[in-house]
Amino acid sequence: LAGGGSGDSPVSEAPLPSTGAVAAPPVPTDPPPSAPPGPDPCAVNLASPSIAKAVSELPKDPRSQQGWNPEPVAGNYNECAPLSAVIVKANTNAANPNTRAVLFHLGKYIPNGVPDTYGFNGFDPAQSTGDTVALTFAGGMGLQSVVKFRWNGNGVELIGNTG
Repeated sequence: LAGGGSGDSPVSEAPLPSTGAVAAPPVPTDPPPSAPPGPDPCAVNLASPSIAKAVSELPKDPRSQQGWNPEPVAGNYNECAPLSAVIVKANTNAANPNTRAVLFHLGKYIPNGVPDTYGFNGFDPAQSTGDTVALTFAGGMGLQSVVKFRWNGNGVELIGNTG
């Protein structure tokens, strides 16, 4: 028999030289997974600390004499938008607490020069754009009205009232 199994090879019979070195780990062929991206600063963020800070600066609710709850009822706060808004309610246990809108320009609270925003209790995303917010309130007999505010480059102006 002239077999030639793998054990017959002179190369396989020779002992490997010992260098004392440990074999290097295999090099990964895929890059390591990257960290997940951080939150998008231009996404709507109703949990932004800027909202709570702005709400803390508001004068008390004229009806209940209470402060305002910093957790928005609705809104589109966005630090990249020329105009965004949140709706907050008075921090009271009353059955129908007063509500108001808080307006922001590029994520910064607009404390002055804003038309009256009391009574708004909703936000209409379909009628809102980057520089316009459409706020809603339920009028008598369950009718909903929409009022639009727009950033005109220098401040906020009332541009529409539909009923």
